[in-house]
Amino acid sequence: MGPDWRVVLPWVGLAAMVAVLPFYAASGLVAPGWAVVALLVCWALFVWVGWRWRRTRPYWVPALPFVAFGWWWVVLSAGDAWLGWTA
Repeated sequence: MGPDWRVVLPWVGLAAMVAVLPFYAASGLVAPGWAVVALLVCWALFVWVGWRWRRTRPYWVPALPFVAFGWWWVVLSAGDAWLGWTA
């Protein structure tokens, strides 16, 4: 009998969120401190959502790291374009 994907996939998604964390933490190389704090709060909210969804929406949790990475990219790109954040 194979693995129960409703149990495995949420943990894969939450583990992948750990792989996204260095991008958020290293944002201080480009963004000001207040933006880094805001980004880390966003990352924590993504993890919280994944934790909440692990039982009710287990198949959605693996998508969260991609959404979190996309959000990071959009915020830093917008900061570069409109606020002059540069490395």
